[in-house]
Amino acid sequence: MLLYIPIPFQKIGLFLHHITMETYTHTKFKEDTDTITTTEETCTLIVWNDEVNTFEWVIETLIEICGHTQEQAEQCAIIIDSKGKYAVKEGSYEVLKPMCDAITDRGIGATIEVIAN
Repeated sequence: MLLYIPIPFQKIGLFLHHITMETYTHTKFKEDTDTITTTEETCTLIVWNDEVNTFEWVIETLIEICGHTQEQAEQCAIIIDSKGKYAVKEGSYEVLKPMCDAITDRGIGATIEVIAN
């Protein structure tokens, strides 16, 4: 099938030009699609209260391992002491796992929990 689209003639030098467009009915189209097969779950790093570790040690650990400020670490330690546990950090499992291991290596109880959506 030949499709003619009238376009005003343009005078270039001594020649007149026009444009014709051809369309084909048997053209195949390829579609690219992306499929998300997994979603990253958000987790929390829980630090547990005990009767062994001091406030100072927990605060120092939260500053060094989790990157908390002095004030954040102190507030977390108070909540851990009063509630028995506290979610001190949120993120992916891959980010939290090394932090959890480093905290437990210091003798402080810590676990990772998946946040239910």
